[in-house]
Amino acid sequence: MRGQQELYDLLQMLAIPYEYHEHPPLATIEEAAIHWKDLDSGKCKNIFFRNHKGDRHYLVILEHLRQLNIRDLEKRLRQGKLTFASDQRLKKYLGVEPGSVSPFGLINDMEKHVHLFIDEKLNEYDKLAFHPNVNTATIVVPKPGFLKFLSHTGNTFEFIKLYE
Repeated sequence: MRGQQELYDLLQMLAIPYEYHEHPPLATIEEAAIHWKDLDSGKCKNIFFRNHKGDRHYLVILEHLRQLNIRDLEKRLRQGKLTFASDQRLKKYLGVEPGSVSPFGLINDMEKHVHLFIDEKLNEYDKLAFHPNVNTATIVVPKPGFLKFLSHTGNTFEFIKLYE
């Protein structure tokens, strides 16, 4: 599995600038908000799901203060019942531990299996903040750099309106 250093090497190779912020391990958004208060960016919450058959996996990225209505998302996506993916699936597809979920884990998804749903509200920000495959740091990247990273991974993604 490729981790933090491989991510930084890839960002450098793709010429994607980033700001690095180290902090204690963050297990919840409430803890993260304390350490993220001075970041000039959209702060992101990342949730990894699987469908009811377990043959499709989705990474949902939303603004950190928003609460996701999973039942509403199920209805709108028409993918059947969604459940949180297990720790084993998280490791298999994104190469990360619980609490470290981020789109940067896609560097480990060689089969391009995971599809991303990104809250269109995040388009309001010039920069976005994510964990760099560990929950002891946060990096801030320009939104164009984030999109360049997603194009590089080859995973499918779409911006969707998660809230009315």
